[in-house]
Amino acid sequence: MWLHIDPSSGTPIYRQIADQIRQAVAGGLLRPGDRLPSVRDLALSLTINPNTVVKAYDELEREGLIEMARGKGAFVSRSAAEVPPEERARRLSPFLDRLIAEAHLLGIGGEELLRLIAEKMKERGGASL
Repeated sequence: MWLHIDPSSGTPIYRQIADQIRQAVAGGLLRPGDRLPSVRDLALSLTINPNTVVKAYDELEREGLIEMARGKGAFVSRSAAEVPPEERARRLSPFLDRLIAEAHLLGIGGEELLRLIAEKMKERGGASL
């Protein structure tokens, strides 16, 4: 499972789920029509209450990013528009700020950080830098 929850982050778990799904859609990891894990399966794999998953899915459905089909599951909306570059940058900004701050605390410079990011992207099958 590509979703990762950090219970100590201070961000509610449902928000972490919703944000990661938004990012996966924006980054092309999830495409229109793709099926999301069922509420039960996702709750089991993340060891969380199913109501937390329902809350995340409800938020994404209200935004029009996913569609819920009773008895069939949740799917990325076919009408989910491609996220414009400026919106992608806005959504990634808080994560980049945290990443850069953490790298600085660990004594990791810009070149090394870019190398680590490139390696991780390659690991996940993403585009290279």
